[in-house]
Amino acid sequence: MIRNILRTSRWLARKQINIVPVAVRQNSCVLRSARSLNIQVSRQYSSPSDKVDSSDQVDQVVFEDICNETLESLCDYFEEIIDSSPNFKGADVTFSDGVLTVALGPKYGTYVINRQTPNKQIWLSSPVSGPKRYDLVLKDGGYWVYKHDGVPLHRLLQDEISKIVDKVEFKNCAHSLV
Repeated sequence: MIRNILRTSRWLARKQINIVPVAVRQNSCVLRSARSLNIQVSRQYSSPSDKVDSSDQVDQVVFEDICNETLESLCDYFEEIIDSSPNFKGADVTFSDGVLTVALGPKYGTYVINRQTPNKQIWLSSPVSGPKRYDLVLKDGGYWVYKHDGVPLHRLLQDEISKIVDKVEFKNCAHSLV
């Protein structure tokens, strides 16, 4: 890519055309090899820039508090589900060091929900839908959403667990949006 930029810039310099810097977003960088040619290269990101209420703008302490509240609430609710359902023989819930493990037995698999502090995300590993990374959205009291499909964490859990157990209500958990 850099080679193509340099070739193009040399061709434009020979034609004596002024290069106007391209600004797609405010997140632009100047390549080291292109500095001598005074070319500004823009970098586009897959996530929208208009998300003002995202987890990357949350204070670290606030993030950890919200994350712990969410995980502890999920832990308590999964324990209630397992205790009240005869479907889960040998099921177990453990929560330690920001990692919630919900083993529903060999028939239903294991859910792992953990805090990713450097990324300010919650990661989910589901036996049904696979791995997902959830970002904190600060609207409506705060909730966790998967940016690729817009589905909140608690709604996904609601959909998947309700196929196993009747009358599941993840909307009562902390920081949920179902």
